[in-house]
Amino acid sequence: EAYEQKVLADFFTPQGKLKQLPAQHKKLLVILRYLVKKEFEPGVHYAEKEVNAKLLTYFTDTASLRRYMVDNRYLAREKGVYWRLEPQDP
Repeated sequence: EAYEQKVLADFFTPQGKLKQLPAQHKKLLVILRYLVKKEFEPGVHYAEKEVNAKLLTYFTDTASLRRYMVDNRYLAREKGVYWRLEPQDP
């Protein structure tokens, strides 16, 4: 969708680094969906260290990204293990 492409272009550098986290929730969801689809395979479980390593390639505040992904139900977490959830939004 054009809106998503614009958000991604606005918040990522040409090198693929996330410039900052969007303040607007709708834009944040675009970023989170993009990162989850790109980095996390359905059905695969990841240790927190692996999640951090993947997210660090995009943004230094991995704790915030992880928390937002879990809070918005893109990832689930239990005892330090994370896995991708099926998309809930259209």
